[in-house]
Amino acid sequence: MSSGRILLVDLGNTRLKWAWLDRRGRPGRMRATVHAAVSGSAATAATAATAAGRAADKEFAQLLPPLRRGDRVIAVSVAAPERRRRLAATVRRLAGSAPQFIRSRRSEGTLRNGYREPWRLGADRWAALAAARALQRAVLVVDAGTAVTIDLLGGDGRHHGGWILPGVRMMGESLLRGTGGIRRRAAATSGRRVGGRRGAVPFARSTLEAVEAGALLSISGAIERAADEARLRLGKRPRVLLTGGDADRLARRLRIRHELRPALVLEGLAQLHAALCSPSRRRVTV
Repeated sequence: MSSGRILLVDLGNTRLKWAWLDRRGRPGRMRATVHAAVSGSAATAATAATAAGRAADKEFAQLLPPLRRGDRVIAVSVAAPERRRRLAATVRRLAGSAPQFIRSRRSEGTLRNGYREPWRLGADRWAALAAARALQRAVLVVDAGTAVTIDLLGGDGRHHGGWILPGVRMMGESLLRGTGGIRRRAAATSGRRVGGRRGAVPFARSTLEAVEAGALLSISGAIERAADEARLRLGKRPRVLLTGGDADRLARRLRIRHELRPALVLEGLAQLHAALCSPSRRRVTV
């Protein structure tokens, strides 16, 4: 096996997150940066497409830490295929070998994929479930990014399936694109990010704030409903883990106990990498 360093990479729809694997086999300090355009709440689809095109010109070499020959990259990606190809080309050029992309499997140790077609489960969700499995208990995994995914994992390692919702920004933008009066009123006000004390439900005082608050409360309500459904199915309330770019904002809306785990997907990559490198593994699947 190469003696080079190992970089863990999570390439999402909007953000790229990475961390070096430390000597204990765990992710070190996580870094995150935007690799795709993030349009404003009232932006038009055409403006968003133009901005996305400009963002695509940004070199991944500027977003990753300095790589040297012999380094290895273990990655998971749900980004557009061209961005995945650009990442792979950059890693190959800098480190001398292509990144190893993790994919969802039917099972990994005691972790069992609950999808009828296991390969259709997003690889980032699979990695997050691998990290949650290490807790050896029932877990509700919430990844709040461009989209919000909610997955239920039983204490026995069985994945019971999950839900997918639009993320906060996507939910707001879809509302603005589909309406006339709301879009005009949102564009006419500067607004501000919805704050408030933990657990509070403030009534917004501008259109833009109202759209954002509605999105946050819709998603937090879905998380709370998922926790209730999980309790009915499993007979006990699961531990709730929040990760993703909007996890902090959603945490301020939740009225149930939860834990923020910003590097959850990278933790799972470390777990899956260890499994792939296990001497008992006769066949490597990526």
